[in-house]
Amino acid sequence: MTNVAIATTDAKTMQELLAQDGAEINVPKAGDILEGRVLTISKNEVYVDIPGIGLGVVRGRELYDESVRITTLKVGDTVLALVVESENKDGNIEMSFRAAGQERIWQTLSERLRSREVIKTKILEANKGGLMVEVNGVIGFLPVSQLSSEHYPRVEEGDKNKILEVLKSYVGKIFDVQVITADAQDEKLIVSEKAVGEEAMRTKIGKLALEQVVDAEVSGIVDFGIFIKFGEGLEGLVHISELAWNRIEHPKDLYKVGQKVQAQIISIDRDRISFSIKRLQPDPWTEAIKKYQVDQVVSGKVTKVMQFGAFVELDPEIYGLVHSVELSNDEISDASQVVKIGDVREFKIISIEPQEHRLGLSLRAVVNKQV
Repeated sequence: MTNVAIATTDAKTMQELLAQDGAEINVPKAGDILEGRVLTISKNEVYVDIPGIGLGVVRGRELYDESVRITTLKVGDTVLALVVESENKDGNIEMSFRAAGQERIWQTLSERLRSREVIKTKILEANKGGLMVEVNGVIGFLPVSQLSSEHYPRVEEGDKNKILEVLKSYVGKIFDVQVITADAQDEKLIVSEKAVGEEAMRTKIGKLALEQVVDAEVSGIVDFGIFIKFGEGLEGLVHISELAWNRIEHPKDLYKVGQKVQAQIISIDRDRISFSIKRLQPDPWTEAIKKYQVDQVVSGKVTKVMQFGAFVELDPEIYGLVHSVELSNDEISDASQVVKIGDVREFKIISIEPQEHRLGLSLRAVVNKQV
């Protein structure tokens, strides 16, 4: 294909020529995206006529964009290109298909952010922080915190390796997401699965009330509590402290996934719903604590020993704590130096706080009395 002569007179710039012809001067700025018509095509450059402005040239790596491929480009085609330099040494506009394509992509992503459009995307990779996706040819990130309740990995003890195993199982699957961050300057794209249907979810949550009792099913068990699903796709958490009146080591000791439960709503914070199961049962402390009083000496069994002290069972409902300073007159670095799990000893009650379900014990007070 024969190239068209396009260089202007060396002594005059584009602006001077336009002024000389009496034409209105319309000089593009770097970053502008202009529409034009392809005049000539060669192996390494394409010339574009920009109506009312001048002649643009696209060269080298700036030719290549997903939406504009030089192998399929024809003279007369209408194209979009981004201004890199308003006037090069030949007096033409230096332009880029590649940059224009990127600009269009990020503009589209920004529009999707504003419109909250639901996008179907394939999960490409997984790491401990979340999932990698692709939207409009841009690699984005779906953080674990932005997964829906259906896909959120509920792993005992929060084991990061087990969480990663769950995340890897999603690779290749199609998720519905919404764009929540589209930063062209930093090339940062973040999407959320949780945001999809969030408005409908808020409407459902808005119908709930504190102290409401719901029928639910255990959907996940972690070291800090259990997740329960109820109603129309809603889910909440029962913290370990709200599972039972008596002290428990781990939620899995009482519950299993799929188990039916009743729970009472105790907190609603945006989309986070907290429940209590124990509040639907009589508080055993109400009656059991009546037989205990401060300064009473009681017999109890050591059930757990930690550095700062030991837990002691007085009866199935009542547990007390003997702090390390109340174990011995001598300074000790660890409670295990004085007591062991299973030990049955006599203790003196030094404090009772019914509302907090706390009962303080002392071993050294009994030992001192015996001495």
